[in-house]
Amino acid sequence: MKNWAANLTYSSARTERPRTLAELAGIVAGEPRVRALGSRHSFSDVADTTGVHVQLDQLDDGRPALEVDPATGVASVRAGLRYGDVVADLHASGRALTAMASLPHISIAGAVATGTHGSGDGTRSLAGDVVGLELVTASGEPLTLRRGDADFPGSVVALGALGVATRVELATVPAFDVRQDVFTGLPWDALTENLDAVMGSAYSVSVFTSWFEPDVRMVWCKSRVDDAGASGPAPAADLLTGLGAAPATRAMHPLPDVAAVACTEQGGVPGPWFERLPHFRLDFTPSLGEELQSEYLLPRAAGSDAVRAVRALGDRLGPLLLTSEIRTVAGDDLWLSTAPGDSLALHFTWKQDWPAVRAALPELEAALLPLGARPHWGKLFTVPVSDLPGLYPRFGDFAALTARLDPAGKFRGGYVEELLSR
Repeated sequence: MKNWAANLTYSSARTERPRTLAELAGIVAGEPRVRALGSRHSFSDVADTTGVHVQLDQLDDGRPALEVDPATGVASVRAGLRYGDVVADLHASGRALTAMASLPHISIAGAVATGTHGSGDGTRSLAGDVVGLELVTASGEPLTLRRGDADFPGSVVALGALGVATRVELATVPAFDVRQDVFTGLPWDALTENLDAVMGSAYSVSVFTSWFEPDVRMVWCKSRVDDAGASGPAPAADLLTGLGAAPATRAMHPLPDVAAVACTEQGGVPGPWFERLPHFRLDFTPSLGEELQSEYLLPRAAGSDAVRAVRALGDRLGPLLLTSEIRTVAGDDLWLSTAPGDSLALHFTWKQDWPAVRAALPELEAALLPLGARPHWGKLFTVPVSDLPGLYPRFGDFAALTARLDPAGKFRGGYVEELLSR
């Protein structure tokens, strides 16, 4: 079995799709090695195992797939589902998530476990809105953790190393509408000299480039309609046109010369949050598939320096790229979060040429790591795994937590094995 991009063949002996909690508990308790596998959208072997993979897309835990507490607004969802499977019903209940990733196709548990995120100065990673988790632990017994518990900050972005998540509780907000407007041709100096203003010009902002182009290719601005009004010019228009950008005259795809049919609606047309915050629509195959991805998150204070540093490598990186995206993420308190404080995310979607990408990554990392970069857990990097614990002040506490909940290392695999075997 391969991952979504087909750059990785998993090492597992077999894959199981349990239908009940009892069946899942029996598999976990009875196998020496087991790992949960979500939508297989990780590009690294973070979720790999030489034992048994379990996929929870068919699991029925005896409760509705989505339950919303009317008093608190907390949404309890089956962990193996994709975000796109539950957000329409969440919206129908009058509630919303604060952020979504580019793809609604990714599994809830997998996105949370790797610290995957959307974009926005005021929005945390998808894991940042988790307030509770239900796990099947190494013995097959259930464990519930909630915000306020001592182990909770180490149990959310946990790389699947503590158990198999069966249910996730998410904080929500009242449902809202969003409009999406695209601008083209922003000069590079205007971006680097006004980075905070550009990235803060809408609820969610994504900058797309290949780094070697004379101007920034696109700026996607997703604005809350209740903040901006449902009609008229985009709220970010005065800033961005004043800096030299121009409103797009047609719908755009993040990749050059690709039709935008798979993208969420642009042109300032208001729509529900779940139909605008992702870049891609659920009913289309996400992106291209034949690609590789890397991503690094840095402190916001280093943002302009980081953009300049990557721009200096543009001639080296550009020929290897399909596109690259700049986003922001608000900080959280999770031990293995790649955004422990307000962060700038630099995302790279590569052509599927791993030898060439692998040769270029050390140059990119040499520019970014001194600025405080942390690689995304589910994407490709060449930072030695032995160096990763030094990037996380609470890594020792996380290692102790895994040793306590999984003393035999049942849930280790892929590079997580090396990470926790030091």
